Amino acid sequence: MSRLAYLDCFSGISGDMLLGAIIDCGVSVEDLSGELRKLPLNGYTLSAKKATRAGLSATQALVEVAGELAPRMLGEVLEIIDASGLPNNDRETGARIFRRLAEAEARVHGETVETVHLHDVGAIDAIVDVMGTLAGLRLLDVNKVFASPLPAGTGAVNGPHGKLPVPAPATLELLSRAKVPLRSADGAGGELVTPTGAAIVTMIASFGRPPMTIDRVGYGAGSRDIEGRPNVLRIWLGERMAGGARQMVLVETNIDDMTGEMLAYARDKLLEAGAADVWFTPIQMKKGRPGLMLSVICSEAQEEAVAKLLLRETSTLGVRVKRAHRWEAEREVIEFESSLGPAAVKIKRLPGEPPSIGPEYEACKKLAEATGLPLAEVYRIVQGEGETRL
Repeated sequence: MSRLAYLDCFSGISGDMLLGAIIDCGVSVEDLSGELRKLPLNGYTLSAKKATRAGLSATQALVEVAGELAPRMLGEVLEIIDASGLPNNDRETGARIFRRLAEAEARVHGETVETVHLHDVGAIDAIVDVMGTLAGLRLLDVNKVFASPLPAGTGAVNGPHGKLPVPAPATLELLSRAKVPLRSADGAGGELVTPTGAAIVTMIASFGRPPMTIDRVGYGAGSRDIEGRPNVLRIWLGERMAGGARQMVLVETNIDDMTGEMLAYARDKLLEAGAADVWFTPIQMKKGRPGLMLSVICSEAQEEAVAKLLLRETSTLGVRVKRAHRWEAEREVIEFESSLGPAAVKIKRLPGEPPSIGPEYEACKKLAEATGLPLAEVYRIVQGEGETRL
């Protein structure tokens, strides 16, 4: 059993909503401020107050900054994080979040990661939101985070150079890179997912709702009060149910007129879209023709996207869908700097048994190509160094 946080993002997500929900779960402002004082960062105060959004009581986190400051570049933000007294894991994750932000900003503005100004996301309140969220989850003893699909929002938002479409370009870049499941906003207009919120959730969370017992719920208020809709983020805190099963869908179709290369391309696109697994089964079709059954298992939230992708990328005229549930071991991927370079390992946990670890192929492949070492030797080194992090 492990402590989980599920981010119920029915009205979106932002850094201040995350902080508010964490405080609402029981982390005191004093304890959170104590952690944030480990950063070499001055000129702000953190406070919280009760707020009501469409009839729901929530906690609103407030970061008040003294005066206007020039936007920072990535290097400046990373120096602040690296010079802090926060735990190593907080520093590494925080640095990766801001790198993601910088990469997204650079991509949409046509600049480099080193020179792009981070505007709002490089400001003091963004640093407090990111590092405060990481510290707050640690204080709640959370070791795994999940999230619901995110609402896309509608309309426009003010940017440093004028109005921008919603989702804002940097936000959409972050969500597209992480293959985040999106849904309609159910009539709610405006920006519902901020760049900071998108960067945090795509770094720390897996999308899907795990089987869990719930012992606490926290509500974090957004700054806007949207008519007829509670503009809040909910955090469900609890324990993962041992040997839990997750509700999934099985999407299948039969094909007898595509080349192997085209089928492989469709498989890769399905996996990129977030399918849990894709496989082919040889079958015999009409008039004795040999064919393949293409099977995809995915979350309920991804059913429509997977079905549409199959209709677009294969020759099929229709797909069939079955409800299924899958028993899963608890798992997580840990990224770390190995002696050979950036590496990643997947950790599998079963109740009452020691965890097992397996190097991630793509990261090991890059290390083998960069170092000239055999892939098997890279696996051995990454496996050994990964085990020291359990």
